[in-house]
Amino acid sequence: MPQEPNVYTVSRLNREVRLLLEQGLPGVWVEGEISNLARPGSGHWYFSLKDRDAQIRCAMFRQKNSAVKFQPKDGSAVMARGRVSLYEPRGDFQLIVEHLEEAGLGALQREFERLRDKLKAEGLFDDGRKRPLPAVPRRIGVVTSPTGAAIRDILHVLERRFAATPVLIYPTPVQGAAAVPGLLAALDRAAVRAECDVLIVARGGGSLEDLWAFNDERVARAIRAMPMPVVTGIGHEVDFTIADFVADLRAPTPTAAAQLAVPDGRAWLQSLARIEQRLLAGGQRVLRDASTTLSQLGQRMRLASPAVRVAHAAQRLDDLEQRLARAAQATLLARRHDTAELSHRLLAASPAARLQAGVARGAALSVRLEFAMRESLSRGLHRLDLASRTLDAVSPLATLRRGFAVVTREAGGTLVSDAATLAAGDTLVTRLAAGQFRSRVVED
Repeated sequence: MPQEPNVYTVSRLNREVRLLLEQGLPGVWVEGEISNLARPGSGHWYFSLKDRDAQIRCAMFRQKNSAVKFQPKDGSAVMARGRVSLYEPRGDFQLIVEHLEEAGLGALQREFERLRDKLKAEGLFDDGRKRPLPAVPRRIGVVTSPTGAAIRDILHVLERRFAATPVLIYPTPVQGAAAVPGLLAALDRAAVRAECDVLIVARGGGSLEDLWAFNDERVARAIRAMPMPVVTGIGHEVDFTIADFVADLRAPTPTAAAQLAVPDGRAWLQSLARIEQRLLAGGQRVLRDASTTLSQLGQRMRLASPAVRVAHAAQRLDDLEQRLARAAQATLLARRHDTAELSHRLLAASPAARLQAGVARGAALSVRLEFAMRESLSRGLHRLDLASRTLDAVSPLATLRRGFAVVTREAGGTLVSDAATLAAGDTLVTRLAAGQFRSRVVED
């Protein structure tokens, strides 16, 4: 049978096409011009993105479009990031937008972030590489446009705060195609000449495009390589450039950069005035103390005449002489006492006395040894006599002396205790109390 065709419903077809689009295509960036922008009461945005040859429907829901930082309108050039999908009820191919930004500004911002992350990873922003500014610079260099408002503000602030510091201007364009080459040339001149011990890099406010020369990688590396500390004052307080990150100190405006580069002259004058007052007060205090000391010394000189000092010295000499005599007598008595005690201890520990005591002890020990030896010998002889008597009582010899004899066979030396064991011709050995004899058995 022929196989039945797989028939789709419209809903099923649109649903599967939507799934294929959403699963088959990752998130994409689309650049184009907004048209037919609609903002219904739901808060969602619906519009088309078009270029010269095509267009695509777009939807951006309320939770996403609330984060957009500009007001889109028909004709706005934008960049949209989103996912491709299909609106099933109408079968419309569309882009679900998740992020929307102005086209030119977004590209510059991404380039700014890319370069910022790259230089940060290399360590060009590390605080450990930042150099302190000199307390009083001998000369200040300014890299900026010689005709802009920034240089007028900087010169005005430097003159007002610390007019004694000379200023050297390194002119350069700060906007447009010539800005980057001009900045690089000015920075190179300042580095080669080494005429300044602090350098200000500045320009007035403007858009991101206007400030873009200060986001150039070559300019950033040149600032970081300068032999003197660099202060940046670029744009307004909210403006940040790559040059600000690599500089040793970032000021929010050119005016603030000038303020940071030099001390406040009025504050220095006030501080010097306070130091002058302290020096005057200290000098007067030293003079008063010296005058008081001189007066006291004069009075002491008048009271302590040489005759009085000689009399006091003579009295002290007499006192010392008496103390010396008493000390000498006490020392002599102590030495005599020590000598007598040592003599007594020496006599007590004399070798003759110890020898005599040793001889007497030796004699006593000799008598005790002789007595002990005699006692021991007597006890030994007594014990030997008792043992001899006991041994003699149980000795076979004593039995032999009473007329008994010990008969053994000559061959083998075995004892004969039964006559029945003898045979004619056996040779016997008979032991008596005194001597022995041999005999032979004649008849059994």
